[in-house]
Amino acid sequence: MNFPLYIAKRYSISTSKNNAINIINRIASMGIIIGAMALFVVLSVFSGLKEFSLSFTNAMDPDLKLNSTLGKSILITPEQERQIKQIDGLVSYSKIIEERVLFTFDGKQEVTYLKGIDSLFTKVNPIEKNLFNGQWLAQNTNQVVVGYGIAQKFSMGLLDFNRPLQVFVPKPGKGAIENPEQAFNQSDLLPIGIYTINEDLDSKYVFADLGLAQELLEYQSNQVSGLEIKIQKGANEKVIIEQLQSIFKNTITVKNRAQLNESLYKMLNTENIAVYSIFTLVIVVALFNLIGALIMMILDKKGNLKTLFNLGVEIKDLRKIFLLQGTLLSVFGGGIGLILGIGIVVLQQQFQLIMITPTLAYPVVFTVENVLIVLGTIISLGFIASLIASSRVSRKLLE
Repeated sequence: MNFPLYIAKRYSISTSKNNAINIINRIASMGIIIGAMALFVVLSVFSGLKEFSLSFTNAMDPDLKLNSTLGKSILITPEQERQIKQIDGLVSYSKIIEERVLFTFDGKQEVTYLKGIDSLFTKVNPIEKNLFNGQWLAQNTNQVVVGYGIAQKFSMGLLDFNRPLQVFVPKPGKGAIENPEQAFNQSDLLPIGIYTINEDLDSKYVFADLGLAQELLEYQSNQVSGLEIKIQKGANEKVIIEQLQSIFKNTITVKNRAQLNESLYKMLNTENIAVYSIFTLVIVVALFNLIGALIMMILDKKGNLKTLFNLGVEIKDLRKIFLLQGTLLSVFGGGIGLILGIGIVVLQQQFQLIMITPTLAYPVVFTVENVLIVLGTIISLGFIASLIASSRVSRKLLE
């Protein structure tokens, strides 16, 4: 039997004759339990907020987005399309055109993005699920789907044949413009749907047929701004990007969702680290109680330690007793706190106890990663605190 572990277990479950030491032990245990519970709940809340925040961008952004490094557009040959379709792990891809243009309606103007899409766009990005009103556009028509923000700015309804939404796109070319009216390609559009995601995205895009966008920009039939790509879950993203670079001879950039929203991901990760650091400091403060409790225990058991020392037990083994005792208290306290934290998170998920709005519950997400982070933090800090306290056992103390 491991002698220090046996004694550590006995000391952990037994009570002292000194009532003050028992109170200090209870306070130390409660500090570990509450600290572990609070850390897990806060990490779960921030995981929920992160998932909630990213759900808006995920509703608009593809798994991968391909753009040219040589200009605003790219020419895609039939051979390149054939090679793209053969990439393992690639589910579907859509040709798109994005360009900032001028929209006018009933005397009002707005500069925003015209996004031309092909028939495969909804297979890559099921944005039609975010339709607030109306229906999704049909191909080879002048139909468009606008954001809720744009519809509000224009005070615009759907299927208004008497007042069309007009789009103006500057004509490509060089030299002075003699007649301003001939400087733009123009078309009348028919809004048939309104989408809503969040305030920013609702004012960003007007979705139109790819052919219409090519005609307005005077693009060729195989000329697009880029590709939006959907990949299989668990597919090797890096390998797919390398294959795409090979097909287009390294004349493209390919970004995933995190790279498309780099600032947002960086902000969310920074907030998560900051909150983790703050609550870790709270746990560190709570573990000072553990150090105090172990030192009081050492002084209370001084007579027993002296007896063990005289019987031949080495100082390092006596120190190991309290190192193991503190670590055991950290493990059990962290485990109990984790169970309580998991219970709170599950209750919030199931019964929506705390609400942000009358219809929106505070988002929380249970992840194994957070469980491991909490356990690792509590056990590591508990071990360090126990190591500090056990160092008080010395030959000088016993003599």
